[in-house]
Amino acid sequence: MAPLIELTHIVKTFGGVHALSGVDFALKAGSIHGLAGENGAGKSTLMKVIAGVHGPDSGQFLVDGEPVHFRSARDARARGIAMVHQELSVAPDLSVAENVFLGAQPVNRMGTIAWGRMAREASEQLKNLGLDIDPRARLGDFPIGVQQLVELARVLFSGARIIILDEPTSALSPPEIARLFAVLRRVRESGRGIVFISHFLDDILEISDEVSVFRNGLRAAHADVGPGIDKTWIIENMIGAGRDELGESYLHDIALKARKQSPVVLEAEGLTLEPFFRNVSFQAHAGEVLGIYGFMGSGQIELARMLFGKLRPDQGRLRIAGAIARLKRTTDAKNAGVGFVPESRRLMLFREEPIYRNISIAFLEHFSKLFLRPGAERAAAKVHAERLGVRPSGVEARLGALSGGNQQKVALAKWLTRPPKVLVLVEPTRGMDVGAKEDVVHIVKSLAAQGMALIVLSTEPETVLSLADRVLVMRKGELTSEFADCAISKDKLLAAA
Repeated sequence: MAPLIELTHIVKTFGGVHALSGVDFALKAGSIHGLAGENGAGKSTLMKVIAGVHGPDSGQFLVDGEPVHFRSARDARARGIAMVHQELSVAPDLSVAENVFLGAQPVNRMGTIAWGRMAREASEQLKNLGLDIDPRARLGDFPIGVQQLVELARVLFSGARIIILDEPTSALSPPEIARLFAVLRRVRESGRGIVFISHFLDDILEISDEVSVFRNGLRAAHADVGPGIDKTWIIENMIGAGRDELGESYLHDIALKARKQSPVVLEAEGLTLEPFFRNVSFQAHAGEVLGIYGFMGSGQIELARMLFGKLRPDQGRLRIAGAIARLKRTTDAKNAGVGFVPESRRLMLFREEPIYRNISIAFLEHFSKLFLRPGAERAAAKVHAERLGVRPSGVEARLGALSGGNQQKVALAKWLTRPPKVLVLVEPTRGMDVGAKEDVVHIVKSLAAQGMALIVLSTEPETVLSLADRVLVMRKGELTSEFADCAISKDKLLAAA
């Protein structure tokens, strides 16, 4: 019997860089195929090829044994292929039923929406998934796990036979995961095929019939799930040989420093923000780089935003320099001595503005009395830009003309006018070449040497291992491990997550 889909020697490039380098992949009817791999390994790109989002540069793509050439996601949906992305595409202000039928609402003879029929059929569809809720209720009032099942119901109702799930368990509690897995097993028994992408290796091994591991744009390994196919096997194939990030591979143990005896600058006690994280407690010391590592969806991004006042916890307490901090907004965090560089430079920098304005903007009050003093802005920005090695050195240049690495240096420089007590960095080296990464590593370590406390949160193990003096591991919203004054390697970090 032919697979539902079969791809042979698929190649896909972006800007001359190979995202996929001749990948083979197949999905059988009535099976769940798990995909594992580091960020950028190629698994999501391949799934977008299957879902019609990207067209391959070369290779053969068969559906039910017939060659296909999708021009859009609509073409893929017409052949029974649907993808549920990690970021849900539900409409929280609409009802549950409207979300199940989103874009395909039934109509009556008068051409108006058949509200009663839609509610009945949505209720039946959801009950088939083990979900007994009011179809007329607002979807946004339900937990994330319920919203995810509603989106899955929409995919199933559309008649999709090939379902791609991208990180479906990242925001779910253990009971919600158990319910989702029960649904997926029923879907598998109906003869449909499911691709299950996840960083959570335990979840892949629990739900999948077979697993493929991607590395550097290739399918590095494939096996049926069974004896000998465990987390260690997946991690070994994820890491492989010849990996070179940040100048080191981190395949072997590196020594972490002993815990700092310097003063505690930031202390978190029982911080909880459902459904993202719960009961998070830790300390950050002066002169220390504290790394917090976890897979995407583990809660570290939301924790970082909470530390800067962008989100407010449901419970728990935060102390900065010994004083209780109630951060209702980002201005409160800045005034308390917390700086923040988010995962995307676009969230904090202005590409069309000159470099000096991007550096001065965090503390404009420092450069004004009654009126803004551009000369003082330029002078201060020049000092900080030169200190961090921003190239080109002229602060009048438009920020958008700089490379990604130099833009990241500007993002760091903006906090040097009034250095914070704590600087929170999210994915500080993402998307940079090796040289730019090394520059950022040097800057971060030099700031720590001057007594600043830095918290680095990342989904990339190389980033954490290259920067941190001490490492905490976050898994599905909880801090589960701590590494300090010991030897650690990349595989140990991955296994802990």
